[in-house]
Amino acid sequence: MSEQFLPQELIRKKRDSISLSDAEIGFLVQGITDGSLTDAQLGAFAMAIFKCGMTMDERVNLTRHMMNSGDTLNWNKLNLDGPVVDKHSTGGVGDKISLLLAPIVASCGGYVPMISGRGLGHTGGTLDKLESIPGYDATPSNSSFQSIVKKVGCAIIGQTTNLAPADQRFYATRDVTATVESIDLITASILSKKLASGLDALAMDIKTGNGAFAADFKMAQELAQSIANVSSKSGVPTSCLITDMNQVLGHSVGNATEVSECIDFLLNPKNANQRLLDLTLELSAYMLKLGNLEPDLDTARIKSREALDSGKAASIFGEMVCELGGPVDFLENPKKHLKPMPVISSVKSNSSGYVSEIDVRAVGLSMIHLKAGRTKSSDPIDHGVGLSEIVSIGQWINKGDPLAIAHCRDESQLNFLEKNLPSLIELSESETKAPTLIKEVLSSNEGTN
Repeated sequence: MSEQFLPQELIRKKRDSISLSDAEIGFLVQGITDGSLTDAQLGAFAMAIFKCGMTMDERVNLTRHMMNSGDTLNWNKLNLDGPVVDKHSTGGVGDKISLLLAPIVASCGGYVPMISGRGLGHTGGTLDKLESIPGYDATPSNSSFQSIVKKVGCAIIGQTTNLAPADQRFYATRDVTATVESIDLITASILSKKLASGLDALAMDIKTGNGAFAADFKMAQELAQSIANVSSKSGVPTSCLITDMNQVLGHSVGNATEVSECIDFLLNPKNANQRLLDLTLELSAYMLKLGNLEPDLDTARIKSREALDSGKAASIFGEMVCELGGPVDFLENPKKHLKPMPVISSVKSNSSGYVSEIDVRAVGLSMIHLKAGRTKSSDPIDHGVGLSEIVSIGQWINKGDPLAIAHCRDESQLNFLEKNLPSLIELSESETKAPTLIKEVLSSNEGTN
């Protein structure tokens, strides 16, 4: 690099709310990538950004440098007959939509190269869920990844060491330094990976509510606009849906338990959790419209539902799993490959009433306590631990009815859930309506000049 700076002086500038130049940000990102920026300095840099924020120009520059810190994918040589489109969620408890959405959009003519992360904070990670499938290779070479996307229509993998490597290190640091909930860092993290994937269009699911990083609706709006603006400045049409995370999305949380729910969803969509179904189809519709596969959202919704009901999406999901090293009969025999846990038991309600509130963040943290998630990036996780058949807001529960089905490694884990889960689910004598699922949609042409 032509210019040399002292990392501690740049960290000091950001700590003191002074904007960093493009060259200074480039220097720091290079240090993140090659290791010359120490873990302590990276943590301090993350905290300085968390506390003091970044300007829009800084966000764009940070995103661009992180995107260019490694390989970028080019799809032109593959001569695809459809657009390259993707979706990303800011993270939620029970959010397994990526596993459903990718094959649906692929069924409708899109190509979905989905690069996903592991669990971050109290939320589960798409990559962790997929790694509960025996043999699933989440880190293929770029050439294999692109070949599978062309052949199948979609592939969901993790970040390879050469794709946005600066973000990979930054991502892990944020998780263990209490700097996850930063609009600047979330924007750069998401878009550095997505833009490195060579996208034609992007749909974003910005979660808000007590189970989301953006618990406050205003923060969710700011994050949505930030992503839309930075993405538009990078030439990728983007729509950001702000959606509710005041209850578990679907009816399961965990890794293998969520994969099981996805299989049931794809094979028996008529029995799917309604909120999970509605949001999956809506995000799919936006992807199809943004990618110019359908002229309007209504037509796109119909096409998405047809792909699901026909079984085509399920078939593509099974093919994707097989191409990435998973079992060839995974859809046909999921219980053969997702081994049941030694202890499966209901967690019963201590009283009667309508479910009025769920502390979703605490539900996610309880999974981390039971090793279904991580307290530090190097922690192994137990893919089998989870909850299924979790109650929903507005549902009537009698005393002694199940609040959820616990899937545990031993009796001590079950005892923990029996003691703690009832206190996280509030019951009321009066009926409570579920929060609005989709609260607002922001597009990339808003708020830009």
